[in-house]
Amino acid sequence: MPIHAFIDESRRGDQYLMAVALVTPRQLTPLRQRMHQLLLPGERELHFAKEQEPRKRRVTACIARLPIEVIIYAGTCARGDEPVRQACLTTLTENLVVAEAQLMVLDSRNNWQGNDRDRHDRSTLQRVLGKSRHSSNLVFQHVDSKFESLLWIADVAAWCWGAGGEWRRQIRPIVREVIPIGPQTARNPAAHRPERRPGPLRKPRGPRST
Repeated sequence: MPIHAFIDESRRGDQYLMAVALVTPRQLTPLRQRMHQLLLPGERELHFAKEQEPRKRRVTACIARLPIEVIIYAGTCARGDEPVRQACLTTLTENLVVAEAQLMVLDSRNNWQGNDRDRHDRSTLQRVLGKSRHSSNLVFQHVDSKFESLLWIADVAAWCWGAGGEWRRQIRPIVREVIPIGPQTARNPAAHRPERRPGPLRKPRGPRST
């Protein structure tokens, strides 16, 4: 069954986290509906980092029960976000190609001043997909998170994992694996391999029984 991947990032100190939520096509509509049910009146998107703690806990508890799996790629960004982001994106994309994923959606980093930070992602993705030894129909796109509610799942998962402690324990039910990206990979993602590779991506879980 094809996989759709929804990707967002979080930074906490020198820790950089890129989370990917894996969704099957038949899950897309019900999961989007569920995420929109979490919005408060007047909200267009879930601003998780800005929410008060009680609401954060309610949202996290809801997302942790969803029939979905998240993989987190983790590295250090002491020298800036961009090198480690592109290293994470390289490994993530390679894994999606092997898994024969159909679509990857990334939260756009462009801003109203016309700063096109998405160009770094496009360069990485075109390089990885262009050299793939596997026949791939993987398509990627950058989307403003206001228009794609499934990006909110990755955002919440990355934030909670980075926060550690109770937040990490709350979100752990949907986090399948954490993949470390070493400093050598982050400095030159085109020339180095990650410290370890995950096993093949599995189909996301079906609905849980109650």
